[in-house]
Amino acid sequence: MDFIVKGMSCASCQAHVEKAVSSIDGVSSCTVSLLTNSMKVEGNVSSNVIIEAVSKAGYSAYVQGSKEEIKVDDSKNLKMKLMVSILLLFLLMYISMGHTMFHLPVPSFMNNVLILAILQMLLTICIMILNQKFFINGIKGILNHSMNMDTLVSLGSFSSFIYSLYLVFKMCTLDTMDAMSILHGLYFESASMILVLISVGKLLEERSKGKTTNAIQSLMNLKPKTAIKKINNEEVIVDIDQIQIGDIFICKPGSQIPVDGIVTGGNSAVDESSLTGESLPVDKEPGSKVYAATLNQTGYIECQATRVGKDTTLSQIIQMVQDASASKAPIAKVADKVSSVFVPIVIGLALLTLFGWLFAGRSFGFSLERAICVLVISCPCSLGLATPVAIMVGNGMGAKNGILFKNSTALEQTGKMNIVALDKTGTITKGHPVVSEIHPVNGYSQKELLTYACSLESYSEHPLAYAILEKGKEFDIQIKETQDFMSITGNGIQGKIENSLFMAGSVSFIQKYVDIDINFDSVSRQGKTPVLFLKDNKLMGYISIEDEMKEDAIKAIEHLHELNCKVVMLTGDNELTANAIGQKAGVDSIYAQLLPQDKETIVQMLQKEGKVLMVGDGINDAPALTRANIGMAMGQGVDVAIDAADVVCMHPKLEDVCASIRLSKMTLKNIYENLFWAFIYNILGIPLAMGLFGWNLNPMIAAGMMSVSSLCVVSNALRLNTKKLYKEEKRMNKTIKINGMMCPHCQSMVQKTLEKIDGVTQADVSFKTGEAKITLSKEVSDEILKSAIEQKDYEVVSIR
Repeated sequence: MDFIVKGMSCASCQAHVEKAVSSIDGVSSCTVSLLTNSMKVEGNVSSNVIIEAVSKAGYSAYVQGSKEEIKVDDSKNLKMKLMVSILLLFLLMYISMGHTMFHLPVPSFMNNVLILAILQMLLTICIMILNQKFFINGIKGILNHSMNMDTLVSLGSFSSFIYSLYLVFKMCTLDTMDAMSILHGLYFESASMILVLISVGKLLEERSKGKTTNAIQSLMNLKPKTAIKKINNEEVIVDIDQIQIGDIFICKPGSQIPVDGIVTGGNSAVDESSLTGESLPVDKEPGSKVYAATLNQTGYIECQATRVGKDTTLSQIIQMVQDASASKAPIAKVADKVSSVFVPIVIGLALLTLFGWLFAGRSFGFSLERAICVLVISCPCSLGLATPVAIMVGNGMGAKNGILFKNSTALEQTGKMNIVALDKTGTITKGHPVVSEIHPVNGYSQKELLTYACSLESYSEHPLAYAILEKGKEFDIQIKETQDFMSITGNGIQGKIENSLFMAGSVSFIQKYVDIDINFDSVSRQGKTPVLFLKDNKLMGYISIEDEMKEDAIKAIEHLHELNCKVVMLTGDNELTANAIGQKAGVDSIYAQLLPQDKETIVQMLQKEGKVLMVGDGINDAPALTRANIGMAMGQGVDVAIDAADVVCMHPKLEDVCASIRLSKMTLKNIYENLFWAFIYNILGIPLAMGLFGWNLNPMIAAGMMSVSSLCVVSNALRLNTKKLYKEEKRMNKTIKINGMMCPHCQSMVQKTLEKIDGVTQADVSFKTGEAKITLSKEVSDEILKSAIEQKDYEVVSIR
């Protein structure tokens, strides 16, 4: 259950609410976030019992999204009170300092010393009434044995007011000269200034805290409000809530896709950058999946809804980021322990300061001023915010780049991994086999071999068959009719074409029917899989198929090494193919021919050497993902892999593994910086306020320092947004002028074509300007670039 908690002002409040709810029978866990004023409770307890427990602790709680939560949103009212408070404070300062110290003019009736004192008192009372929340929450804290920041502020302000009030009564018994000397010793302006400065600081802090949640808000703003639903072959605009699973909805060019679905008709290019962080549009055709909040760019498509409401990918991402931000990182426990005893210790130090200076022979006014400084300079807020603000910003940065941490523990721990275990298929490689070579023998041509291969494989559902058929499209192969097709156990198929028996399969399968004098070990050592073809028990030749390595795989593994990570590869492939891919990628160790349970065993073995980050995308990776210290799923993997993982990379880029480690390290460093500032501020600030360094600090300055301390912590966390997650390589740039691009689909095709070229790391293509700006990691000749583009029927005008 999720709740909104009102009335919390510091880490002590957070600790007291957690303690109150956790003590309820049936509550298994309770996590409270000071940053978002939210509370997540797990257990078999009614919401009313939880709300009552929070109320008894001196705070108020509401079920998230309820009408009660909306009713208590009075931020505009608080701003108005603050503006009036500042105006009254200005008048108070003019009277108390402007006239008495600098002899600025005031109306003649104010020339009386007692009237000046009473006016100060009345203005202070008005300011205290406007800021009564400090006193109400402070008194509640004392009564409920849950003292917090408001307790310190209210004690400091109220002490100044009471002492000043005592002096006003004393002035009534004295003559004008003696009363004038007392007038300069009133602390009404301090009592008021404390309240106003703390309020201003809290307002600025809230605004800064709001910036840390921008990423979540941006994701929520992506949600479409309406959809075009197809009802009885008519297009009807309906509210998004009216789309149900199985409904047919329509997406026109330039519109957002309303819910997750499958394309049933039409073709288009869809911008999925809002979910994955990847700028390259994705081509969609019947059977392709589409996701809510992505942008349909070019074509008209009809889709069938598969996920709606809270089940859409976007909603799940938002929930994941919110849960991760609200969860508590292990490092936060240090601050929580200090915060739980912080306020009582500060009150004790304030009393010690008061009586210590009195025993030292100083006046009561001086001693009280030092004690008030101790109360208002101490800052439990900075301790409470040190971890959650950094976690929130870190999660937001990850979400913007398509990296999702399921909880704050994952965000904290990912940077501590020193062994990275990578699945091969779909992680190091693309997971989509392609034909690399066609080798006909016995007088057959390449086209003849490919024609019969495509005709036979057109009936197969094997991934290798798909690769051969894709190659056939490039050669414009015409499929011949196949009869009596059969899939034979033992990795082979057969069928009749033009009254001849054709067979296809692995080397071991084909060797059962014909003697083969070709050594295929060299093919396997290149990471390729040979598929052999027979016609009437005579070898026609073989087609080599390989699962291409991802463009960023080699660089990403180099970067993992730079991050002091040992990289190992786990795969179910044969040893020769695995070694070929592993050596090319640059991994440190290779484990081949593994079953799913074997991968888990290897991870368990690696954990004896250090902390293991397992990266995978398939069902066979789920046990290893669960066993590893941190499991990371590539976003295009199956749901079971994503469910088993602690981190999800929405885009299948291996460089995202490096980015997630960097983000974790940066976030953890930021947390340490925040905690250092929070602790060092209080360790130095409190003795300074006590007067131990020989300085007599003014309570107003102490209040200002208290507000600044929280702002420093939040501002430091916001610095994370300026950090770069991806390592920039030294690159060369070229600009290509292209004719023939007419639409975003053309733009997408040229961009994909260029980025497939070895050495091209990025291509920014615009059909509007007719230009492609490419970034190169190594020298690529103009002829290669020109040839690749012109093969797609576009004209290259110039390359510079």
